[in-house]
Amino acid sequence: MKIKERTGVQIVAHVVMLFFAIAAVLPFILMTVASFTDNAWATSNGFSFFPEKWSLEAYRYISNQWQTIGHSYFMTILVTIVGTVLSLLVVCLFAYAVSHDYPGMRVLNFLCVFTMLFSGGIVTSYYIWTKYFSIRNSFWALVLPNLLMSAFNVMLVKNYFKFSIPESLLEAARIDGAGEVRIFAKIVMPLSLPIVATIGLMTGIIYWNDWTNGLYFLTDRGGSQYFTIQMVLNKINENINFLAQNASALGSVNTSALPTTTTRMAIAVVGILPILIAYPFFQRFFVKGIMLGGVKE
Repeated sequence: MKIKERTGVQIVAHVVMLFFAIAAVLPFILMTVASFTDNAWATSNGFSFFPEKWSLEAYRYISNQWQTIGHSYFMTILVTIVGTVLSLLVVCLFAYAVSHDYPGMRVLNFLCVFTMLFSGGIVTSYYIWTKYFSIRNSFWALVLPNLLMSAFNVMLVKNYFKFSIPESLLEAARIDGAGEVRIFAKIVMPLSLPIVATIGLMTGIIYWNDWTNGLYFLTDRGGSQYFTIQMVLNKINENINFLAQNASALGSVNTSALPTTTTRMAIAVVGILPILIAYPFFQRFFVKGIMLGGVKE
């Protein structure tokens, strides 16, 4: 009887999870199909999984600015790699310190948790980063503010270090004469691949999708060379909206030919495609890392 009940529960669970999986995938499919839909047809009839007219005009419009988009792709990749590596280094070092009862670590742990509950706000953060760190219109404006260290990630890594790596192993290394730096580099980090890959994936996605730092700290005149793909695509979308909304004042411009509706979908596809390609390679670490880092025993 128990086996039958367990089988029934598993069937229901699989059906429910299949429903949620389909609900999560369908918007991406619709977004992709809409990006290949004829703009006039989409404007008149709305988006559909089976449009009557197909078109590549949205992607042609984006490709006409590919020189700018290509540079922004390079900047996005560079920012994502540098930011993710530095973030992992800072988070793992901080988490390793607060996972042990060293002097002053309880204070640092409290300050870390405090930032999860309270924030100084955008204005004060902008003032500090521009006044005292002078990162405005620089590469570091996309790396340092708000993204370099997450208190949530620190707590996940801290729990992993504390409950998944045997303290006896670390003590044995100390007895053999290994210092804390060597223990961290040679023992702790190699044994922490699941949580490191998980945090790295989440951080990389945040850096890839970030456009607020560029909005706050970069200007068209002094920082345009540091624009990322998200900022460039957002500006393309803004330009299309401007031309479409001011059609009467721009008599010499054929605004009706602009793929305004479908371009938004094409922009979303171009922006998210690299993440969709990279995610399957890290998926096996993602669930394992969250489970091990978020559960105390």
